[in-house]
Amino acid sequence: MTRIIGILNLTRDSFSDGGRFLDPAAAIAQGREMIAAGAAVIDVGAESTHPDAESVPDAEQVARLAPVLEALRGTGAALSVDAHRPRVIEAALARGATIVNDVTALRDEGAVRVVARSDARVILMHARRHAAAGARAERIDAAAQDVAGEALEFFRRRIAELADAGIAPQRLILDPGMGFFLSTRAQASARMLAELGRLRELGLPACISVSRKSFIGEILGSAGVARPVSERAAGTLACEIWAALQGVEFIRTHDVRALADALAMLSAIRAASAQPD
Repeated sequence: MTRIIGILNLTRDSFSDGGRFLDPAAAIAQGREMIAAGAAVIDVGAESTHPDAESVPDAEQVARLAPVLEALRGTGAALSVDAHRPRVIEAALARGATIVNDVTALRDEGAVRVVARSDARVILMHARRHAAAGARAERIDAAAQDVAGEALEFFRRRIAELADAGIAPQRLILDPGMGFFLSTRAQASARMLAELGRLRELGLPACISVSRKSFIGEILGSAGVARPVSERAAGTLACEIWAALQGVEFIRTHDVRALADALAMLSAIRAASAQPD
């Protein structure tokens, strides 16, 4: 069964919806709307990770996150924090988050210690390269090559390292990375999607986050001009349904209702195909 993770960005500069949900009331309303639309998890983040994102101090991140997490606690959806810094993670866990979504795969040893002391699950993301500091993706012009193989090698190593640090593999959810986290070339993300089934080798649940990303804009663009973010909904949904068909357990998206409707139709078709003539 595929579960939906709704994206809730409390940021000024997210590439898709920066500035829309800085006001806590607006963010809380958006979170509740996504839950009503079918989100099983709300992933709340206070710092963007695109290559040009600004760095947000820990205290400011916590100030943005706290009222939203506290208001959404007990709504029936699990809460995830999109963060990599120990202080931010610890504050979010204290306010009801039960999942840590770290695009650096717990690179910070302090974050490892915080998570090890908790019962939280971790979305562990593979990236070919991050900026020297922080969680921002770094623009790299890398060929598609064996991106799935690279991700598998990375995950095997990181799973073992985290187990040694007290974080059991059963707590992990694997995100192979998409967009700038793989390459500025769209083909790298397309190749990763094509080979999602290889993640099954690791025996752990997978998470995909393709929503409105640059590679979709590049593939759908014309004459060297990428499709704007506002026109990537259909491309996003196609990638998400492909992921669901590959058995991906979690899909992280901005457009919860569209994905929920598509998954419901997919389920109905599967059920009909299983019925005897």
